Amino acid sequence: MKKSELVFVPVPAIGHLKSAIEFAKLLLDQDERLSITFLVILPIGETDLSSYTQSLAASDTRIKYTMIPPTHHLFQPSSPMCIEKLATVFIESHKPQVERAVMELLADNSTHLVGFVLDMFCSSMIDVANKFKVPSYIFFTSHAAFLGFLLHLPTRDSHGGQSFNLTDPDSDFPSFRNPVPVDSLPDAAFDKIGGGYETFHYLGTRFQESKGIIVNSFAGLEPYAINSMVIQPTVYPIGPLLDLKVNDNKSTESIQIMNWLDNQPSKSVIFLCFGSMGSFNQTQIEQIAMALESIDHRFLWSIRQPPSEHAAPRDYTSYENVLPDGFLSRVRDRGMVCGWAPQVEVLAHEAINGFVSHCGWNSILESLWYGVPIATWPLYAEQQVNAFVMVRELGLGVELSLRYRSSGSELVMADQIKRTLNSLMDDFNPVRERVKKMSEESRKALTNNGSSSLTLGKLVEDMFENIKET
Repeated sequence: MKKSELVFVPVPAIGHLKSAIEFAKLLLDQDERLSITFLVILPIGETDLSSYTQSLAASDTRIKYTMIPPTHHLFQPSSPMCIEKLATVFIESHKPQVERAVMELLADNSTHLVGFVLDMFCSSMIDVANKFKVPSYIFFTSHAAFLGFLLHLPTRDSHGGQSFNLTDPDSDFPSFRNPVPVDSLPDAAFDKIGGGYETFHYLGTRFQESKGIIVNSFAGLEPYAINSMVIQPTVYPIGPLLDLKVNDNKSTESIQIMNWLDNQPSKSVIFLCFGSMGSFNQTQIEQIAMALESIDHRFLWSIRQPPSEHAAPRDYTSYENVLPDGFLSRVRDRGMVCGWAPQVEVLAHEAINGFVSHCGWNSILESLWYGVPIATWPLYAEQQVNAFVMVRELGLGVELSLRYRSSGSELVMADQIKRTLNSLMDDFNPVRERVKKMSEESRKALTNNGSSSLTLGKLVEDMFENIKET
């Protein structure tokens, strides 16, 4: 009996890869006829991703991983590029290697290729799928409203639209119930020189060539956005896709963090954490410290050094030079400062009662799953849109900022942070009850007859039907 093979092409970023793997596991659980191979394109000099992928292969042997070595001669950008453009061009430069890897996969006569599942930044691989005469599906790691924004850009351009400017008025998009302030759009939407807007337009165009778009969201969370996309390729909301496993090999600091939380009263702690790439300059850190010192709430604060030219954000070796003099001693009875924190494990802890977040979509879904209200502090990528959606579209977030950018000069002052933290921790804030209900909805979506579970079943049916048509 031939195996029905799906080929996944993820973008080489752990956040994207994690949710793609969770999706792959769901597919394998859904239909035993399926077999899945990930073709992982490694950037030059990348070691963490390779090690991470090897550990995944050992932990779940149902999914196969093939490493695509980096190109040294094909990928040489001739001009500055924003990260979105860089990602799409980098992936596109590897089409020959991906095609060759698929041919090797099909050399086994027991393998029957049924389609490609492509990360949102890997849509150029639709060309490779077309060569093999199989359908492509886009795996969209963000939310449905942002997907609708990208899908709308080609239509907008056909009516005379062009890249955005910060002086533009609020804009109407079909997937948003409310007009979107222009400063809540991602930096790439304004980027002409680095190719950001061009990339967004390209993605929105290529997505429409796919057989379907799989979204890490669920019907109960974004009904308006999902229902707005009726004439596009079929949209399959199958989330929340979450990696909730607890790492058994905890670092010393992770153990200290969890021990500290164990000693705090239930629902008493604010968790401040800004993702693996999130950081602030010293002036902003001082304002956060002033706010935390002035409130009565307990807190766990994860802070990281700003990136250097050749290194991503990393943990401080000492906090003495970055925090106000005497801060740690003054707050030692009710606060803990740490570097990297085990976010999922922390959010699941009964001591946590609020989350100040950079609004990465995975972090938002994790906070909703555990019923922890968010205060929005976006930093980069599409996080400003995510913050707008949480606060204005869905009423599930407390606004600290909707437009802060780590690359800008804006400073959020201690008084504003203090007001937001007190609002976040207010038991009578209506956001808290709405988040609690959405937590129940997120869990219900994944039950046997839940919306996401039923959608997943429909997706698998459609995959086998689509291959008959090719």
